Amino acid sequence: MATTMALSPYRNSLVISLRLLLVLEWVIFLSFHWSFGYAELQTFHHPLKPDGSISFLVIGDWGRKGYYNQSEVAQQMGRKGEEMNIDFVVSTGDNFYDNGLKDINDPNFQESFTNVYTAKSLQKPWFNVLGNHDYRGDVKAQLNPILRKTDSRWLCLRSFILNTEVADLFFVDTTPFVEEYFTSPDGQFYDWRDILPRQYYIANLLKDLELALARSTSTLKIVIGHHAIRSIAHHGDTIELIHMLLPMLQDNNVDFYINGHDHSLEQISCMGSPMQFFTSGGGSEAWRGDEKGLGDNKCAVNFFYDGQGFMSTQISSTNAKFVFYNVNGETLHSWNRSKLFHSSF
Repeated sequence: MATTMALSPYRNSLVISLRLLLVLEWVIFLSFHWSFGYAELQTFHHPLKPDGSISFLVIGDWGRKGYYNQSEVAQQMGRKGEEMNIDFVVSTGDNFYDNGLKDINDPNFQESFTNVYTAKSLQKPWFNVLGNHDYRGDVKAQLNPILRKTDSRWLCLRSFILNTEVADLFFVDTTPFVEEYFTSPDGQFYDWRDILPRQYYIANLLKDLELALARSTSTLKIVIGHHAIRSIAHHGDTIELIHMLLPMLQDNNVDFYINGHDHSLEQISCMGSPMQFFTSGGGSEAWRGDEKGLGDNKCAVNFFYDGQGFMSTQISSTNAKFVFYNVNGETLHSWNRSKLFHSSF
């Protein structure tokens, strides 16, 4: 009896310790999974117009305090936005040059965003992804909801979903996919907080995206990222996205992939797939004459422009229309797809 009584406190202490250890392991497990993207992608919703459609503008690679024709492009965006009665604006990244934002109080936010896109029609939600130049600053500043107190239009997350009933838009953080930024950064600083280990971040982002794409019942699926899958401009195709992202998009019947990164306007289609690749990265500085060939990837260039401009998109339950404009607001290229059928290219 005495021996049993002597062991009881020890056993109780052991049980308590084991329970605490299990709780600690569970907390670490949840923290690890949350940090590396096991949580499902956050979803936002936007209502349709009374006629059952949505319309929005797409701009990329823009934040230069109004210089390099950024203000001129913004002015034409305002005109088209009013004409179309747009619902929101999509940014394909590289929101602030050259090195993102320094912190949440960086005046570059107002100088490159609030004070440039002043048209009444552009006072709508802006849905933004991060570009590689944004990663050169304080990434968490752009992600911080405090910025919405400075300008209520601003919404920026690493990856998220926008549901509009007629189309689901999947915003994807593509910068961590590019190996060059990790292995040969050319002396540049990149804010990799919450990204490392990189392989875990990418794997879990892809899991979240695949689940979201599979669940989507929308008429159209649109994926938006900063880096191009297909491009003939300066940066060209992004090999990592071709290997890791493109097969998933094809398997889940994604209709359109939209990106920036290359400072151009493009539409590319590839044989055997109805998916269209759109580049809208002409928000400010352009790279005139910096054009590469297609190589042997069995794709066709439907449109290419090496100047500043932007893109508009109008979607209904039966049709999707894409239009590119130059810095003067002139229409450069227009393309339609009816959802009643899929064309092969």
